Amino acid sequence: MNFHDLHRPGDPLLLPNAWDYGSAALLAAHGFPAIGTTSLGVAAAYGKPDGTGATKAETIELVEAIKDLGVMVTVDIEGGFSDDPAEVSDLVASLAVLGAVGVNLEDGRPDGTLRPIELHQRIIEAAKGHGVFVNARTDTYWLKTGGDTMERVAAYGHADGIFVPGMTDLKEIAEVAAGTPLPLNVLHQPNGPTLAQLAEAGVARVSTGSLLYRAALGEAVATALAAQGKQAPPMPTYAEISALLPR
Repeated sequence: MNFHDLHRPGDPLLLPNAWDYGSAALLAAHGFPAIGTTSLGVAAAYGKPDGTGATKAETIELVEAIKDLGVMVTVDIEGGFSDDPAEVSDLVASLAVLGAVGVNLEDGRPDGTLRPIELHQRIIEAAKGHGVFVNARTDTYWLKTGGDTMERVAAYGHADGIFVPGMTDLKEIAEVAAGTPLPLNVLHQPNGPTLAQLAEAGVARVSTGSLLYRAALGEAVATALAAQGKQAPPMPTYAEISALLPR
C-alpha cells in the first residue's frame, strides 16, 4: 500500500507528527504506518521561530535522520521555505531522493496573511512531479484572515490532498469534504470531534500537528515539578511555545 492509498474518506489515516529521531522512532515502533514532521517541534528543538522559513536545513536533516525507520514520512515544509516555485521544486526533489512520500505546503505567511492564491497554485504545481503526495494546506481558519475556504480548496484542486486546520464544526467539515474530490485532512483537537465522528464527516486524514510535541514538553515540566511536590500547569499551547522561541 502506498501513501495515497492510506487516505480513505470515512476511514481516515491518523498521522502523528514527530520532531526528532527519538519521537519518530518511538512512533514507528508502535506500528504507525506513516508519520509527519511538525514545524513547531523542529523549530523549537533548534531554537528558531516557527513558520518563518528559518528551518529548511534542519527539516532536511531530520528527514535524513529518520528515512530508514521503515515508515512513510511526510514533511511539513511550511510554505516551501520560499516564494520561488523553482526553489520549492528543488527542495521537494531533494526530499523525494531521501525517501519522503509527501510534503505539506501552507498558504499562511509569517505576517499573518494568506499567500495570494495564484502564487500558492504555482508553488503547489512546482512541488508536483517528484512522486510525492502534495498536501495543500489553507490557513483560512487558522489565521482568521477572512479568506474564503472553499475558494481556496477549489483553487488548490491540482494538489493530492487538502488540509484545513482549525475546523472543528462537524457540519462545516462535512461540507468541505463533500465539496472537493481530494482527500480532506483536518487537525486533531483534544476537545474536538473524535476520530469516528471525523470519519463519518468524510475526513481522509487526521494530523496531530504540534500536539504530541507540546504534550511531551508538558509531561517533562510536570515530572520536574512533581519532584518538588508541585502541581503541573496545563499542557502548553502553540502560542506559549512559540512565544519562547527567538524572533
